[in-house]
Amino acid sequence: MSDMIQIKGLNKYFGDLHVLKDVNLNVKAGEKLVVIGPSGSGKSTLIRCVDFLEEPTSGEVIIDGTPLTKKNHLEMARKYSSMVFQQFNLYPNMTVLGNLTLAPIKLQKKSKEEANKIAMAALERVGLAAKAGEYPQNLSGGQQQRVAIARALCTKQPIILFDEPTSALDPEMVQEVLDVMVELAHENITMICVTHEMGFARQVADRVVFMDDGQILEEGTPDHFFENPENPRCREFLDKILH
Repeated sequence: MSDMIQIKGLNKYFGDLHVLKDVNLNVKAGEKLVVIGPSGSGKSTLIRCVDFLEEPTSGEVIIDGTPLTKKNHLEMARKYSSMVFQQFNLYPNMTVLGNLTLAPIKLQKKSKEEANKIAMAALERVGLAAKAGEYPQNLSGGQQQRVAIARALCTKQPIILFDEPTSALDPEMVQEVLDVMVELAHENITMICVTHEMGFARQVADRVVFMDDGQILEEGTPDHFFENPENPRCREFLDKILH
């Protein structure tokens, strides 16, 4: 299987703060990669660089053989990747259906009719077809996040990036979002998910990556990772989180 994403020697500074330190990582097409680590370890910045929401200070991100640049990143994002954020990022002045059809119509030049069809199919998949005419503020946090996932599905792109998609939710809403993500994991989508949900990592990940202080300190299968991690910092982190 070929690499869908290659990250080579990636560095990111915010002023004097060195947030990503020479990160190298390859993700195969269709692979489900879960990134874990303490707050401030660079996890979110890493996936934001994959979508060029943050511009790397040095190093490169290559998507399906093409390096991301300032010039081509919008076109590449349009073609390859969509992102699900912590805070849902839905437009409050648009209905659920309006939120979902915006990118297909504006960016992918689909007709309104076709975009509506795609959007309703995506809402069906996340169990929210009945909410198409509602406004985001009338939905629970879990429903809003499922709408955000449906929106990512509407663009039919081969990569979906999840940036701590459950961290802004009430605990009882977390499961409904994770259930949708588990469903998606059965498909041939390349997924990178930054999360603190260890059960999800065990269930869905092909590979788990542990980051701390801007570096990847450990990577391996969920079995290796949860049963027998080698890096002491990783062991300490898992001890705190799992016990």
